[in-house]
Amino acid sequence: MSIRTRRAHRHASTHAVGFGVAGFFGFLALLVLALFMSLGGVVSNWLQDLPDYTSAKAYLVSEPTTVYASDGSVIAEYYIQNRRSVDSSKISDYALKAIVDTEDVRFYQHHGVDPQGILRAVAVQLGGGSEGASTITQQLVRNTVLSDEQFDMTLKRKVREAYIAIQMEKMFTKKQILNMYLNTIYFGHSTYGIEAASITYFNKHAKDLTLAEAATLCGLPQSPSVYDPLKNPTAAKKRRNIVLNRMYTAGDITKKQCEDAKKEELVTNQGTMEDAEGKYPYFTDYVKTLLLKDFDQDTVMQGGLKVYTTIDPTVQEAAQDSVRKNLDSIGNDQLQAALVAIDPSTGYIKAMVGGRDYESNKFNLATQAERQPGSSFKTYTLCAALNAGMNPQIYINCNSPLQASPTWKVNNFGHTSYGTISLAKAFALSSNTGFVQVIQAVGADKVSQMATDMGIDVDIPAYDSITLGTIGIPVIQMAEGYSTIASGGYHRDSVAITKIEDRNGNVVYKHKDKPKQVFSTAVADAAIDVMKGVTQAGGTASVISQTLNVDQPVAGKTGTTEDARDLWYCGITPQLSVAVWCGYTTEGTVMVHGASGHPYNTTVPIYVDFINSALSGVARAEFPKADGTATYKPNSSWKFTATKYVSEETNRYRSYTNTQTENTNGYTDTTNTNATTTNSTQNYGTNTTGTTTGTTTQETGADAGAAGTGGTEAPAGGEAAGDGTR
Repeated sequence: MSIRTRRAHRHASTHAVGFGVAGFFGFLALLVLALFMSLGGVVSNWLQDLPDYTSAKAYLVSEPTTVYASDGSVIAEYYIQNRRSVDSSKISDYALKAIVDTEDVRFYQHHGVDPQGILRAVAVQLGGGSEGASTITQQLVRNTVLSDEQFDMTLKRKVREAYIAIQMEKMFTKKQILNMYLNTIYFGHSTYGIEAASITYFNKHAKDLTLAEAATLCGLPQSPSVYDPLKNPTAAKKRRNIVLNRMYTAGDITKKQCEDAKKEELVTNQGTMEDAEGKYPYFTDYVKTLLLKDFDQDTVMQGGLKVYTTIDPTVQEAAQDSVRKNLDSIGNDQLQAALVAIDPSTGYIKAMVGGRDYESNKFNLATQAERQPGSSFKTYTLCAALNAGMNPQIYINCNSPLQASPTWKVNNFGHTSYGTISLAKAFALSSNTGFVQVIQAVGADKVSQMATDMGIDVDIPAYDSITLGTIGIPVIQMAEGYSTIASGGYHRDSVAITKIEDRNGNVVYKHKDKPKQVFSTAVADAAIDVMKGVTQAGGTASVISQTLNVDQPVAGKTGTTEDARDLWYCGITPQLSVAVWCGYTTEGTVMVHGASGHPYNTTVPIYVDFINSALSGVARAEFPKADGTATYKPNSSWKFTATKYVSEETNRYRSYTNTQTENTNGYTDTTNTNATTTNSTQNYGTNTTGTTTGTTTQETGADAGAAGTGGTEAPAGGEAAGDGTR
């Protein structure tokens, strides 16, 4: 082979080797590039459906709704998770350092993902140990934005978590991220966030934690159940000391601080947070039902709302004490009572008692139960009559029985005949026969509408029988209805919530007073004058005049249903409109000391004790006064079933029978020169006295409408005999 040939071959071989090496690395580079391009496509696909992580709201956690009383005190919290968020300024500096040193020592150096941390975790695991590689930012993303995926042990979730963590660090400061993290993590014992944990384990706020306490809490997130200081104090103390060592190693505490803290005994002091039931569970349950009408379940239970209510703790305590005291004195464990007190000038609910014991019966008898109000409904008939122009001193035959229609016979309590007496007197004595004639003269439709306008939301059919309280009505609505009278004829819806703020302090609701005039203040004045007769001598609640200690004007009406199943007293003062009900959860005859119960020994004492306490020391006030007086129609314009008008000039009446008994009491009346002015006093002779066992009335047929009556009620011993629906 020639020299030229050998050189050419050698040159060719050299180029062949060179091409082979370059080809190999080129191929490898292309392969790696292809793999990266392929992986990039996969990663890009994994990041397609990320939840919105750009808004601060994405990192909000479950936060309880806090309910406040009128004095600003917390009365309840609604929550799914026991969590309380606080600003970093309200967290101990020890806790801020301990959590970083324990969970993510390079927190302030990395940008969401820590490569060094990953390598360190791999090395520890290869050496047989265990150490997590997730940064605080990644953990926060996992607990909030990706909470639905937090238990997915896949590369996809890790990639998504890392990506959002990097983006999050571009949007928030380290201080903000750390604060959100401390409000998010689980500390065991059903507590979330450093504030809830501080109260649960040490009964103090997070800002007051000592070094040892902060180290104890910051050691919990790794394994909350294992290191629970309440259940496993020995393990918790060892974990605490590990945290203290890490704080010393990181340079956040001195050697002396570390050793002194490690020498401390682990002393817990378990505290409690307000729960969903709260101090006044019947009321706070009611507030929750109102919130759920305007907000979804998630917002109410974990949206961090601040709800400001009308309840007055002093008035509420007086209501609870009065109900408890009087029910205990009766000694009937099955007997229940409900009470609602409303400020007539605002509609604000100041007190609510929904039963004697929330733990044994969570059904709110003040708002959920619809019980017949008996003769306490006659107040709506009275207001309708006065508003229509009926003089409260018009005379009505109140003998018993009354054949109110061909198919309906009505009796007074004990079949007592009161003679021909004024409308005002008929109200004080609670005459059924008198008020059936009144509703017939005025029109049942007007009475039904009056009740609705005054605040009764249940359907009230236009039957004559409604005047006897045959339709079930919640206690809260009766208090609201009576408040229309106490306010001078202006109706206000009952109000439980005055303001709502969202978790950021923005006002999302604020109550505005919108009273609606139902009737004139002059009519309200007239109604109050008539209602005062109930509380005075001869009235069905005359005991009030003897037992009320406060210097306040008072008026009201008793009510009892058939067989003493429902006992009522609805009373008003200028400051409070109060409805009190007493009975059994399952309807039955109320028994008090071996006999049928009555308002005078159940609801009336509850009312009196409540008012004496709630208004103790309160300066006397007066009901709103009208500039003039109500205008009434001529008495002759009213036609009563059993009362015959004789003469406009003398304004005389006589009773006649309609298959009912004659007036056995005998009476004389004097003349009146003006049909629109007050009639003079009558002499009624001798009425039956003493306590009388009541009878019931029964309605049938189309004229009666709803069957049944308001029931039976006897007055206190020594008073004039009662009627069937007082």
